[in-house]
Amino acid sequence: MSYIPKQLNILLHPDSRLRLKSKPVEAEEIKTPEFQVWLLDLKETMIKKDGAGLAAPQVGETKRVITVNHENKTYFFINPQITKKSWARETEEEGCLSVLDENGEIIYAPVTRYKRINCVYLDEKGDKKKISAEKILARIIQHEVDHLDGILFIDRIDLKKLKKIKPISNIKNPQAETELETKL
Repeated sequence: MSYIPKQLNILLHPDSRLRLKSKPVEAEEIKTPEFQVWLLDLKETMIKKDGAGLAAPQVGETKRVITVNHENKTYFFINPQITKKSWARETEEEGCLSVLDENGEIIYAPVTRYKRINCVYLDEKGDKKKISAEKILARIIQHEVDHLDGILFIDRIDLKKLKKIKPISNIKNPQAETELETKL
């Protein structure tokens, strides 16, 4: 009998578990059936929620694991480390499955990120991999890796390029909150 993946519950800001720093996954854990099933559930959740990516902390796990959906392919990044960043940056709108407004809609806001990155990680088999990513893929990886360090995209909102954001409640960066209030 084959396993049918299930959709996991996504934590919503301001749940304090989203602010925890994740711990590395041990190599022997990656090969366990339980971990492999959990990866399938993580992927299923990302796809069902139409996400570009999903990080373990968003489903209540403090593991350094992200999954990324790019060009109709799913990638697992276990213990990802961004090893190189371009000097060039770009500002684009981002949203997050864990940051919703009072109507349950995703909030979008401008965030400045590196245009290109290199990232080393373990794949779902435990094999060491390296990726050079640019543009949207680089942005997704940076966004998801931030989750592993307890950072949400709202902590990185580019206030100079912010035109309008609703609602503003629940921002965890007091400096950004004060600056947002004065801008609106």
